[in-house]
Amino acid sequence: MIRRTVDLSPQARDGFDAILDVRSPAEFALDHIPGAINLPVLDDDQRAAVGTEYVQGSKFLARRTGAAMVARNIAAHLEGPLGDRDGSFRPLVYCWRGGQRSGAMVTVMDQVGWPVTVLDGGYQTWRRQVKAALYDERLPHRLVLIDGPTGSGKTALLHALSARRVQILDLEALAAHRGSLFGAMPGGQPSQKAFETRLHDALSRLDPARPTVVEAESSKIGARVIPPSLWTAMARAGVVEIEAPVEARVDFTLRTYAAIAADPEALDRALTRLPRHHAKTTIAEWRALAAAGDLEPLVRQLIEAHYDPAYRRTGAVRGRAVLNRLTLPELTPAGLENAAGALVSALDAGADPA
Repeated sequence: MIRRTVDLSPQARDGFDAILDVRSPAEFALDHIPGAINLPVLDDDQRAAVGTEYVQGSKFLARRTGAAMVARNIAAHLEGPLGDRDGSFRPLVYCWRGGQRSGAMVTVMDQVGWPVTVLDGGYQTWRRQVKAALYDERLPHRLVLIDGPTGSGKTALLHALSARRVQILDLEALAAHRGSLFGAMPGGQPSQKAFETRLHDALSRLDPARPTVVEAESSKIGARVIPPSLWTAMARAGVVEIEAPVEARVDFTLRTYAAIAADPEALDRALTRLPRHHAKTTIAEWRALAAAGDLEPLVRQLIEAHYDPAYRRTGAVRGRAVLNRLTLPELTPAGLENAAGALVSALDAGADPA
């Protein structure tokens, strides 16, 4: 018997042996339910061809041709990716709207004898839940922000807190971008929809009754926009401010951004994207330092002339409550561990915005 569901809570999704997305690879790449496996019943070219025939030619021929393609593709999946699954295999299957594509797949799987479940409404059911949580509803989580100037080790501190079982939300990891001019990561960023899917999944796995520590960000991380519900929660959250000497920040930045520093072309491209309020002669000087491999003075000048003034300007208008200030004399692993311990003690003592 084919089961049906609209329950996409983490607990419900984790109860399936696999989540099978039978949409085309292009649809899957744009966004998909976390953990889903793409087993398309029509690939991108096949879907386009059938759609064109349906609109411009014969609807009957389109259905017959499409059915043959779907049958062959399902057979390939049964003999390939699903070939080692035994009779207890419990999959959740979905397509775009929960219609013909998922219907074809679950009909065959049910005949095989697998206890298969189809997602009513398909991917659109998931997308509606994501949008409701991130655009329409008030976020229930109690956030605490870590703020500080560029190079002060905020992300590293966040990870140190996670190792101590503190709840965190790593926005830069979810957006695949470090949030600065030089923050691009290999592979590029997810689509906006995929970023929101990652956010919703991460938030739904956190306990709203416990504080969640988040790095303070601007409203955009690279090209990805923080959705309204989360941005509003961040705006009302209290802040732990991190301070560190410029010298320590320079050293830390050189270690953190070693990959881009080792790519002169990428470094130069990033420097050409600096805001126009910097004089052309200044940017030319910085590009010359980069080309010569003089990274220490380059990083120092960027911190003092670009990042710190921007941080002071944005800090003046945020107006968030400061819960604590932590000074890190050294941004070493030991120094970050000490700071994490101090912050855990503050959170345990109730230094959160609740």
